[in-house]
Parts: sequence; structure tokens; C-alpha cells
Amino acid sequence: MPLSALWDGLGYRWRNGDGRIVLGAHRAVDALHGTRPTGLVSHTAEGELTIGCRGPAESVGLTLPFLEERREPHAGPAVRRTTGAAALTATPDLLVLACTAAKARRLPSRQALLLPLRLSLQVPVGGGTAPLERVSAKDRGHYRRQRTRRTWTLERATGTADFDFFYDRMHQPTMAHRHGAAARSEPRGSAYSCIFRGGALLFLRDSGTRVAGMLCKWERSGRKLVIRLAGVLDGDTTHYRSGVSMALYIEVLDWAARHGADTVDLGGCEPFLSKGTFQFKRKIHPEVSLPANHWGGQRIWLRARRDSEPLRDFLVSNPPVAVDGRGTLRPVYFHDHDRPPRTGLRWRTPGLAEPRFVDLDQFLAGALPARPDRRREYR
Repeated sequence: MPLSALWDGLGYRWRNGDGRIVLGAHRAVDALHGTRPTGLVSHTAEGELTIGCRGPAESVGLTLPFLEERREPHAGPAVRRTTGAAALTATPDLLVLACTAAKARRLPSRQALLLPLRLSLQVPVGGGTAPLERVSAKDRGHYRRQRTRRTWTLERATGTADFDFFYDRMHQPTMAHRHGAAARSEPRGSAYSCIFRGGALLFLRDSGTRVAGMLCKWERSGRKLVIRLAGVLDGDTTHYRSGVSMALYIEVLDWAARHGADTVDLGGCEPFLSKGTFQFKRKIHPEVSLPANHWGGQRIWLRARRDSEPLRDFLVSNPPVAVDGRGTLRPVYFHDHDRPPRTGLRWRTPGLAEPRFVDLDQFLAGALPARPDRRREYR
């Protein structure tokens, strides 16, 4: 085996493995990182709703870009980040600490919530229920009409040129369009050697043209199909609006069921109902759980330090999914006298408990007031 392929394999198992050795190695590294955390503070032009994020570099890199994106409608885009010692000693308006579950349980609970670092979304397909029946009635009807009119077909591809087409024309453009500079994905080498070889590359054709694709990996001796990478042709968002993306999910679920899988892993996402990935995949009614890999033992301690109008807007607009000491996952809808809970962001799917509704006046009692030099204050 070439040294590069061996290195790719080790890296892939480190990032995605859920075996005892891999998880133990992650715990050892986490313990080391706990003594030398990465610290970043994200600032907006007006200085409103500063976000401090501390923890292992990989966890901070996953968490902070999403929070910055969700802050932008309320306080503007991020204009700079403070790093180093200044960040570790800063007093941001919203403090986010990424750490182990054991450490998180010892942290204060006032003005704070405990969240999983990531959510896992999986769909059982081996129980005799047709995958299409899991989809909402509206999406099911749209899929059936469009499949006939547009001649959607699923193709399994096995050639190296097929992999190159998927990675270069679909996956990378889609990631760049959706995440910009914050885009993170499986490196090309390990995507080829660890997923494509022995996995399944599936394309959706629209009247003969490849318009979307998924690169999947078989796990658990062929009983579980994991969707690792996905994309639409040239990252074109019109493919999402046309129903192509949902059609591909339905076709892949059906294909997996016909090829002996009992579960399809849709991947993970951030623990917020406002995450577009969650709302889209929720239509398939996946089972939500903590990830089986090293992310399953990681938590986010989210603490509101200053009571301001942008902070309240942010919390109401982005209902989080909290986790308790027993691992129960529960959505939290914030609200106050001016801001009703954002229940239009649906939560109902297997694995989530009934939501909790939290009054911000009570949650933020005792928090610092808004900074007096800010143009917008909560009154």
C-alpha cells in the first residue's frame, strides 16, 4: 500500500471512526487540549454581540463559523477575530465553550445551556416501510409528479473519471457556494481511497444529465450506508428549488433498502433548528441522536453574558437543541414579551423530546446589561 494511501486511511479513521481505540485516542488528545485551548472572539463593525469561542481547535473551527453566520442578520457580519491570550481573557457577550461532556456538567447553569457539539441523523430503511412513505405528503407528491415529468433516474458509477466529475463538478462547488472560506470536507485523497473504493457513488440524472450526486460508504458489514459527501452540478442552487436534492435522498434511501441496508446515515449537523440542513433532512423523519464517533462525547456550553437586543434576537431566531445528563435531546424555544417563540422552525422527528419554552427575562436575569456605547440596546 502506498504511504499516501496509508496516511489517508489513518486520517479518515481519526476523523470518522467510532471504535474503542480511536475514541480512546481522542479522549487522550482532548485531555491535552483542555490545558491549551484555542480561543477566538468574533467582532462585528458596531461591536454588537461579540461571540467568544474556546476549546479544541477543530471544535472551534466547526462551531464559530455557524454562529457568525446566524448572528449576521441581527448584528452584522464578522469583521475581525481576536486570537491568542487576548481572546482567552476576553469577556464576550456570548460565550461558547467546546469541551467534553464530563467537563461541561461541572460548569455553571445560570444563563447557560448545554448542547451537543453535533447531531447525528439516521433513517431506518429495513423495517418494511418504503422510504418514500417517510417523506412528508407534500414532498412525496412533488417527487412523484416530477419523477415522471423529468425522467429522474439513479445511476451507480464506478470509474475514476466518475469520482473526479463528482468531486470537481459537484461536491467542491457546492461546498464553496454554501460555506465559502469556512468550507470543510473530506480531502480528495481519502475521499477516493477510503470512501469511493468499496463504497457507492450515486448520481441522479435529470432527463439523462447528471445533476446531483452522493458518495457513500458501507459500514457494519454492509448493513449501514453512510452518506459522506454530496453535491449538485456546479453548486447551482436551482437544483435545490427544483426538488432534485430531495429526489436524490429518496432514490438513495430506496437503493440502500434494495441492497440490504437497514440504516442510512444522513450525516450530522449543528444543534440548532435554524440549521438549513436539519430542516431539510427533517422532512425525511430521521432518528436524531448523539454521534457514535468522538463528537458524541463533546458538548457546547453556551452562556449569555450580556442582555442586549441583538442577543435576544439571536437566541429567539436560532432555537438550540439541548442535551441533559441522560443524553436526552430537547429543543429549546426562547421568547419574551416582544418576541414570540419561533415555532415555525419545526422540531418533530424521532429522537427529540418535547420542546422547552424559556422566557428570556428569566433566563437572562442577572446577566450584564448591554454595553452603554452600543447604538442598539435592549430596553
